[in-house]
Amino acid sequence: MRISGYRALTTVHDWGRPVGDANGLYADGVVKVPLVVVETDEGITGVGVGPHVEIDSIFAALEGEDPRGVTALYDRMLRRTFKAGHAGSVFGTIGALDTALWDIKAKAAGEPLWRLLGGRDRRVPAYASGLDMGLDDAGLVSLYKEYAERGLRAAKLKGGLDVDRDRERLTLVRDVLTEAGNGARPGLMLDANEVWSRKQAVRHVTELERTLDLTWVEEPVRRWDADGLGAVGRGVRAAVATGENLTGLEQFRPLITAGAVDVVQTAAVWGVTHFLRVAALAHAYDLPVSPIGTTPHGLLHAATSVPNHLVTELQDLRPPTGFVLDLSIEDGAFVLGDSPGAGLTLDEDAIRAITAGPVTRAYDSPAVRPGLAGLRLLAPRVH
Repeated sequence: MRISGYRALTTVHDWGRPVGDANGLYADGVVKVPLVVVETDEGITGVGVGPHVEIDSIFAALEGEDPRGVTALYDRMLRRTFKAGHAGSVFGTIGALDTALWDIKAKAAGEPLWRLLGGRDRRVPAYASGLDMGLDDAGLVSLYKEYAERGLRAAKLKGGLDVDRDRERLTLVRDVLTEAGNGARPGLMLDANEVWSRKQAVRHVTELERTLDLTWVEEPVRRWDADGLGAVGRGVRAAVATGENLTGLEQFRPLITAGAVDVVQTAAVWGVTHFLRVAALAHAYDLPVSPIGTTPHGLLHAATSVPNHLVTELQDLRPPTGFVLDLSIEDGAFVLGDSPGAGLTLDEDAIRAITAGPVTRAYDSPAVRPGLAGLRLLAPRVH
């Protein structure tokens, strides 16, 4: 079997409401979702979700190769980009291609990817994460009731701008999950998306912890700030979670060796091989791993095969347009199916139909870091 080509596509995820975080919102709730389909000369194709940046150059490392040599091909892609830097969107392109190759490998073997990777249990524990910064109280309660109906008993909220507002929102969600769980204490997390300075993070979280029990605080300061993350971890009771925006083991190693991270996260867009390597590094330090992402189909399968998986992020209960996923959400967990591969098939006609028109990306989206991040003296009101 040989890799013969690829198709780069873009669909959209229509959330039906504003989505975003402390750095901004997609006000119309419509977000682009790039993906790639890798083709082989035997007709087996693989799907990976992620960018197309520099894809012609990166694909040259794969063309004509046997797709089943996935980890060696992953390193081959890294070598091809080492001068320019295999980070950011380029790393996402590598991750998308890598996930597509794992999809092909499992399909060729006639097995679901979770079984090919050595997983025993197809059930992957989940927590709710609604990218909910743009919701009012009624919308927030309604959203997390929907998650609770699927058995989820842990939730991560966006926040970081106003401690009083964060307390109100966390309390509302805590009450929803407590009622759904017949009084059992839920898990609560807060994601600040790098919006604080070190002291702001400690003050904000310490104030919340006067009345709330937080499982973790996510990205309280800049992703690479090992000293700052360590200072936050020492100053609060909650665990510090980070890693979704780190690319490569070389970026994780300083944080892990400094004791600056308690929950090691990886983003779905960076691919399966990256996750497996980060999980092994974290396991060496007795740290749990937690995948992040809108459609983490590849990492769900990989999570079944590592000994230190904690929980995986569940964002929208509805997938992007044209995505057909072989999984269900039951009793607070993703339950993976038996179809060969990573369990993601595409309706390309549906994708072409919906992407024929323009899709805008607002300047105030979460992809644009505001100039006042970490520099605000007073909290802006976000009611």
